[in-house]
Amino acid sequence: MEFTVKRTAQITGVLLLAAAISQAIYTALYLSEADVPRQLLWGTEGILFVIMAAFAGSALAQSDRHHLAWAAITAAALLNVVQVGVGLTMFGPFFEASGAVDGMAPAARAVVAFSFMLYNAAKVLLALALLVFGLARLDAGSQLLGGASALVALIALAGNAASMAAGRDVFGDLPLAGGSGVIATALLAVCLLTWPADER
Repeated sequence: MEFTVKRTAQITGVLLLAAAISQAIYTALYLSEADVPRQLLWGTEGILFVIMAAFAGSALAQSDRHHLAWAAITAAALLNVVQVGVGLTMFGPFFEASGAVDGMAPAARAVVAFSFMLYNAAKVLLALALLVFGLARLDAGSQLLGGASALVALIALAGNAASMAAGRDVFGDLPLAGGSGVIATALLAVCLLTWPADER
């Protein structure tokens, strides 16, 4: 099988869509206070992002255009691998220690804050990639997908950048950064799944 730019873009799109769905499932379970299978969901996301880094990196090398977008997707995938790894390997031990040892609570909160910093940084990068592809779709005459992509990208970029700069509670109970980031990820997947046949 030859991994052309189109095929590589579409596979990356499938991986992005699967990651967005996984994040939406996790959020729905968490908000409903149901038992969240973190190992399964986060572990699956970790695998998706590892493979995504390889395919996006391949597209970065193959493509004649949109290098900024492909670089952003590659970097976002790598940051997400680290973020998922922190959640799976460090949340449990640090919170267990914080319940048993006086003075460990700040350290546990710092690990969570670090994880969210990585999460928001990855979403900034995915939003940047969506903005690049959205503007390209606008240039190609696709007003609906291009316009929606550019608008959501700007919201997700601003929201997640604000969370990085001012802390993840900057919007209070409004899930602007996370929600817009997941929508941006899904729209980015749509842009890649509908990759034009003549695009390189």
